[in-house]
Order: sequence, then C-alpha cells, then structure tokens
Amino acid sequence: MLATIERMELLDTADELTEMIMQSDITIDYLNKHNELKSSNEAMDKIHRFVKLKELYEEVQRFGRYHPDYSRVMKEIRETKREMDMDVKVAQFRVAENNLQALLDEVSKLVGYAVSQNVKIPTGNAFFDSGSGCSGGCGSGGGCSCSA
Repeated sequence: MLATIERMELLDTADELTEMIMQSDITIDYLNKHNELKSSNEAMDKIHRFVKLKELYEEVQRFGRYHPDYSRVMKEIRETKREMDMDVKVAQFRVAENNLQALLDEVSKLVGYAVSQNVKIPTGNAFFDSGSGCSGGCGSGGGCSCSA
C-alpha cells in the first residue's frame, strides 16, 4: 500500500483517539481495579479455585448425571462461583470492565456510523445492550432476532 497524506492523517487521528481512551477516567479506573484485583491474594485464590474446579466441571458435563461426582461437582461449582462473584475486588473489577466495554462500544458506534448508518457494529452482549434487539449490529445476520 502506498502511504498517502490522507492515510497518514487517518493513522494520526486513530493514535489521538487511542491516547484519549487510554487517558480517560474510565480506563484509568479499569486499570486501577485490575491492579487491585491482581494484588489481592484472597480474590486471586478464589479465582484460581474456580478455574481449577471449572476444569472438573467440564469433565463432569461430558457425562452429565451419569458421572459419579455429578452432584458434588455441581454444588461445589455453584458455591465457588458465588464466593468468587461476591468478593468485593472481583465485583469492582467487573463494574469497571463493563464501563470500559460500554465506552469502547460507543466509540465503535461513532466510528462505524460515521462511515454508514447501515454498517454492522459488534457491541458487547446483545442481552445487555439498551435499545431494540442487538443495538445495531451483532454481525450474526439476524440470528439474534435483530433487524440485520
């Protein structure tokens, strides 16, 4: 590809947008919550326990109710997940993560719709986006009952 002035300006503008996002309060809060989560031994222990148990859960799922440890593993995975989800550091991180995702989704919409109102824009989880259906572009070709 030939580097034109227009492309160079576009790349410069993209770099500026990236820098604005990286310096936003939402991103800074996300990075702080991420560091707090990683530095919390208690929260990380809960996450590691859950991940380890999840591997056993996936093995049990292959056989369903016929697996000898089915009931025990199902009960343990629910308890461990609840314990992990109720941890303050994990909860705060998830809120910050959702806020950052919302910011990135909004930027994607602005950039996409600047090109065309008909462009499909993947934005987060269709179940949680506000508005109708998938909020303007799940990219599934209408598989989520949107108007794609």
